[in-house]
Amino acid sequence: MPGMRAFFTVDQRRLSFVDFGGPGLPLLAFHGHYNEASVFAPLAEALAPQWRVIALDQRGHGESDRAPSYQRSEYGADIAAFHRHLGLGPVAVLGHSLGGVNAYQYAVRHADRVTALIVEDVGAVVDADWSLTTQLPRRAPSRRALASALGPLAPYLECTFRQFGDGWGFSFDIKDTVLSHEALTGDYWGDWEAVPCPTLLIRGRDSVVLASDHAREMIARRAGQAELVELPAGHVVHCDAPDEFAAAVRTFLSQLPER
Repeated sequence: MPGMRAFFTVDQRRLSFVDFGGPGLPLLAFHGHYNEASVFAPLAEALAPQWRVIALDQRGHGESDRAPSYQRSEYGADIAAFHRHLGLGPVAVLGHSLGGVNAYQYAVRHADRVTALIVEDVGAVVDADWSLTTQLPRRAPSRRALASALGPLAPYLECTFRQFGDGWGFSFDIKDTVLSHEALTGDYWGDWEAVPCPTLLIRGRDSVVLASDHAREMIARRAGQAELVELPAGHVVHCDAPDEFAAAVRTFLSQLPER
């Protein structure tokens, strides 16, 4: 399910998104580091036709322009501009990792614009680890060589593979990704606790990012508003367990009050 790519401009920077189409209710989706909007194609196919997934290439990722900085407020402003550009009313939002924090912070700051929240494998306190970023190959002579250099990481990053004049690399910049990780580190309990809409937290049972105890505390602090689903996966649940992930999302969305 390839979707239709489009662009809009924010503060003289061009941002890209993929609209997977269909007649369903809109679900805005936000990827994590090392990814881009196209990573949500399997989810979009699984949720159709009831839901129409529209995914943003966040600043510095995919086909969107690089940015001078990657602060929390800037990611949020991009999402607000994206939502306005689409001309949609209140919507459900979903985010993985970086995108998960962006999604729940957007849900707090624009409570009247968000009907439901799905957060994939990220906590209310984030100690971002960018060691992987500095170990990635800068260029490889071919797509196959790049995948080989990444080894078991290749399936998680392959949507970002791009060919440049000096070889194959990624649709994100190494230095920008480090800056974004640095800015992501923080304590966001206040934001998490203030989310006013129904929330699904999805955790990979083998995740090294979101500990089981922390996930349970997140649910306890929003008792009655949030629920936890744990799936047989690592940090990238939508990739490790795509069918189970889509089923959890579909079930949660199907239980929302009709709008």
